[in-house]
Amino acid sequence: MDPGPFVRGVAVGLAIAAPVGAIGALTIRRTLTDGRLPGLVTGLGAATADFLYGAVAAFGITAVSSLLLRGRLVLQVAGGAALVWLGWRALRARPVVDAGAARPSLLSAYLTTFLLTLSNPTTVLSFAAVFAGLGLGTTTRGTAGAAAMAVGVFLGSALWWLALTSLVSVARRAATPARLVWVNRVSGLVVLGFGVIALATAL
Repeated sequence: MDPGPFVRGVAVGLAIAAPVGAIGALTIRRTLTDGRLPGLVTGLGAATADFLYGAVAAFGITAVSSLLLRGRLVLQVAGGAALVWLGWRALRARPVVDAGAARPSLLSAYLTTFLLTLSNPTTVLSFAAVFAGLGLGTTTRGTAGAAAMAVGVFLGSALWWLALTSLVSVARRAATPARLVWVNRVSGLVVLGFGVIALATAL
């Protein structure tokens, strides 16, 4: 099988995941406050959603994309409200410094970013635009090529989150309770700000 679609899918996944937004802020915060594994799982939730949207774009499933775009207002309001809630929680959270203390479950960390990324249906348009710009819709034919691109998108996105959390975990060694308090405050404000913008745009 031609490796070209897979390689291009990896590049697309990296390009989509790399810009730091609300999901990036959440991932960085969880890596600093909870550890590398919770941070990585947080990023993988977004990578899974990227895979689904990448598959929609790669297979050209217009019915699904049309349905998502018709419901984009409801999804954007839900996503914006969730971001405001997460940002507020981060602002009020106390840093976890005890290794034996309870931390958020990995499933919760994964589902949070998975659902938040899915709540932005215009992401599928970003994939479609990137695919069209790279000529993927015309150079790749058949389900095998589309599947390879979708898998490549997931791996590219996952590689970005692996690299980011690995880098941030190094900085975590120098973290102190006082610094972690500021991590919660700054990241909370960033996430809350993205949520307010999402709600304002929708309403």
